[in-house]
Amino acid sequence: MQISGSVVVVTGAAGGIGSALARRFAAEGARGLLLADLDAGRVEDLALALDREGCHTVGVGSDVTRESDVRALVETAEKHLGPVDLFCSNAGLGSGAGIEASNEVWQACWDTNVMAHVYAARAVLPGMLKRGHGYLLHTASAAGLLQMPGDAAYTATKHAAVAFAESLAVAYGDRGIKVSALCPQGVHSGMTTREDVRAVLSAFGEMLTPEQVADAVIQGLAEERFLILPHPEVASYEQGRAADRDGWLAGVRNAVEQLEATLQRRLNLAEPPPVR
Repeated sequence: MQISGSVVVVTGAAGGIGSALARRFAAEGARGLLLADLDAGRVEDLALALDREGCHTVGVGSDVTRESDVRALVETAEKHLGPVDLFCSNAGLGSGAGIEASNEVWQACWDTNVMAHVYAARAVLPGMLKRGHGYLLHTASAAGLLQMPGDAAYTATKHAAVAFAESLAVAYGDRGIKVSALCPQGVHSGMTTREDVRAVLSAFGEMLTPEQVADAVIQGLAEERFLILPHPEVASYEQGRAADRDGWLAGVRNAVEQLEATLQRRLNLAEPPPVR
């Protein structure tokens, strides 16, 4: 997969990984970009900037949890840019909680982290299959292969996202359709601003910039790898999990306990001394 000369759709493009992908695709010579996000103002500003720099770019406000919105994205791209070569289903949502998260939060994670991928595939696959080629990039997470301690809904739905991407690769891999699952670990973005979230992610590996993730995506697409792992250590973590599931789970529990103890010590040190 070469980005040069391709028409690309990126959802969740207003910030973080999405905007880094958009900028990198423009730099790689994409023929056209369709950028979408709930934050219409920010994504339209980014599209205008990239268009001025020479890459034909359209920005639209969109809710990817609505199938009609996703179909409209593809129709808009085809109308203004041409047939979609690469659809990057990138929008994501975390809950920041365990099973105590409300049913509404669980449903929102399911709709954003799983069904948005389903809607994207339904919208672009007919045209891609007719042309005999196309690429789907699903932003999942290392949590989709491992765990995100403290966020049950995020972990569960990201596992489902990886499984769905695998289903697409099995069903359409011999019909010209390529599929990749992007599974980074810790990335500096709007989803990782909380100190406790950053602490958990940093405990398991280096936090990367969105631009570093975009670099890994370009390489992964060129090699047409199913798993794109900006953090290479995730592969060994996954192998360890498969080889000894009980031992791996115990290790994660121990790491979380140590991390919680460290955070508590920091909190205690930050508390002002009692007034006497």
